Amino acid sequence: MCGICGFTGQLEERESTLQKMTEVITHRGPDDDGYFMDDYIAMGFRRLSIIDLESGEQPVTNENGNLVLTYNGEIYNYKELKKELEDLGHHFKTNSDSEVLVHAFEEWDEDMLTKLRGMFAFAIYNKETKALFMARDFFGIKPLHYTMIGDDFCYASEIKSILEHPKFEKRFNRKALDAYLSFQFCPPPMTFFEDVYCLLPGHFLWYRDGVVETQRYFEPKFKPDNDMTEEEAVDKIEKVFEDSVNAHKIADVEVGCFLSSGVDSSYVATYFEGQKTFTVGFDFGEKYNEITWAEALSEKIGVEHHSKLISSEEFWAAVPKVQYFMDQPLADPSCIALYFVTKLASEHVKVVLSGEGADELFGGYTCYNDPRVFKVYQKCVPYFLRRAIGWFCKKLPDIKGRDYLIRATHPLEKRYIGNAYMYDEKQKTAILKDPSIATDPARMVRRYYTRARRYDDETKMQYLDINMWMVGDILLKADRMSMANSLELRVPFLDKEVFNVASTIPTNLRVNKFNTKYAMRKAAARHLPEEVAEKEKLGFPVPTRVWLKDEHYYNVVKSMFQSPTAEKFFNTKILVRYLDEHYEEKEDNSRKIWTIYVFLVWYQIYFGPVTEEELATEQAAPSEGAENAENAPENAVQDSEIADDNPETGTKIFTPVKEGDETSQPAPEPAPREAPAPEMEEIFSTSGRMPRAVRVNVETVTEEEEGIPALSEDSYETPDDFFENLKEQLRENIIDDSESTEE
Repeated sequence: MCGICGFTGQLEERESTLQKMTEVITHRGPDDDGYFMDDYIAMGFRRLSIIDLESGEQPVTNENGNLVLTYNGEIYNYKELKKELEDLGHHFKTNSDSEVLVHAFEEWDEDMLTKLRGMFAFAIYNKETKALFMARDFFGIKPLHYTMIGDDFCYASEIKSILEHPKFEKRFNRKALDAYLSFQFCPPPMTFFEDVYCLLPGHFLWYRDGVVETQRYFEPKFKPDNDMTEEEAVDKIEKVFEDSVNAHKIADVEVGCFLSSGVDSSYVATYFEGQKTFTVGFDFGEKYNEITWAEALSEKIGVEHHSKLISSEEFWAAVPKVQYFMDQPLADPSCIALYFVTKLASEHVKVVLSGEGADELFGGYTCYNDPRVFKVYQKCVPYFLRRAIGWFCKKLPDIKGRDYLIRATHPLEKRYIGNAYMYDEKQKTAILKDPSIATDPARMVRRYYTRARRYDDETKMQYLDINMWMVGDILLKADRMSMANSLELRVPFLDKEVFNVASTIPTNLRVNKFNTKYAMRKAAARHLPEEVAEKEKLGFPVPTRVWLKDEHYYNVVKSMFQSPTAEKFFNTKILVRYLDEHYEEKEDNSRKIWTIYVFLVWYQIYFGPVTEEELATEQAAPSEGAENAENAPENAVQDSEIADDNPETGTKIFTPVKEGDETSQPAPEPAPREAPAPEMEEIFSTSGRMPRAVRVNVETVTEEEEGIPALSEDSYETPDDFFENLKEQLRENIIDDSESTEE
């Protein structure tokens, strides 16, 4: 596992700049460094030695030296690819997977990507053509960020590396705050730094002749085989997962495994007999401490177990450090617990396997039950009445059943934006000092619902989470927290061969009335005690709601909510009201409070605390956006919206929108058309910094084709039966919100 960075163009202190950019990500690779420079580009590398310890240094070149590669990741089928390339006449100097990559590109160009099995983010520079090729793995396990600095291109594994470039102008992206308040993370490709972008999963990028072009080479599509039996599904899952775990264990160093009480990591751990597992917990009872479960399972499956109990003081003290390593604010409190378990593991091994991705691929989140649970209610109660009931329920105290009726108000495309839904548009408008940036979060996910329009509701939720939640939260924290402790984290569920099987599992074998991840649990039950395989999904529970009722931590957060930094962005009286309501146990506002607190901590790390003088200056000259808030459009466009893919070419469109750009207009709501014309969209349009590029035709679809439910559902069916069924649904299927951010 490694870190990479680089930039084109000339600087007075070019060598020292590259060194600073590389050194700031030393935690990604403390074992070695490497550099390449010519008159066009400077490339840096940090290495965590895992495979070919003696001769696996980077940068790596091909035989004639015209291709130069720096790479972060692991290719699990590199030995097979190496043999194939040798048969084609290629000659190798090392036994590393990185050298296989550069020869694969030389032989197959962009088509090399479909041959890879693994996690990766890499850059390949052609000395002769001065072209730079970059790619990110299928699911986004490994990160890659980029920007234009004047006329030059700059990239890095982590944004903090880009910030070291002396000509980069660090500016806060206000629109990212809007998205973050709804999702608890910043949805890629947008970042909290203006003009810095995240290369999306399953995409590659070309930078040549001053033009940035990105294109999609992989999309996780579901193609369920409804004739598949339960036994066939379980057999296929067991076989492909065993193969994936064995592939992910390939290393020249010891490999360990994370272990919780859940089925995902437990299933992985069954392949680690005689090796080491790691768990952390909190001293707040069994709900927040899985150590006892993990120790008991470790004894049964024969592994050496290590655990740590995280104190309240340790957790809160780690918040700033964690947000520094995250690069961008992430309001998932489990990322801090993950920091501690990766730190524990790094004291014993250099590589760990973990269970990320199982829920998204096999249908594991409890919220995936919603479409089945809501079916009768939504079918029989008209939309206007559901809205009235939902509105009324929001006025009720936090009682059992309230959240069910609120969530059931809207059709899926209106209500579900992912596992976390912190603030809606109305709430954001109320708390933001500049309410003009507040948008409807449903608009941000609409493109994914469009692409998933032919799926059933459960599969739509999975598709959305694979593209949003998994990338922006799950894999982001997995990479940043493991790399913060110089530990390589591998995820055998997020393997393209595993997905090929998962994508064919019928919906009723993923989510049904018996359980979530139904077929995968059955496969795990062949290796685990039944009580572990069937255990309810908990996520990674963290006692934030308990801490925020403690006077000490209440005052810690209140002090931050009343700071000049908070005053810069928020109506602090509302923030304090949220905090007081939670402290007095009137309402569980813990997740909303934590979202704001984390952002403020992060902002002070990367932009510095706001002073009273700065705040007074801003208040004396309110922003244009704040002045025009009342007349602002209902939905403002994001800093960087991405349109739908072209199903044929896969080409992605980036349209950066600059603050103060008079030509930038809010994106209009699409109107249904009988015969929609092709929509013209830019690969990378100019916004002052970015170069212009070619345009491509992207086919549009009508709302009817999208399959988006109409908002008028006015028909009752057998009212007596409905109310009887509703009672049964309420008795059997009401789902409590868990402490975890993963519902």
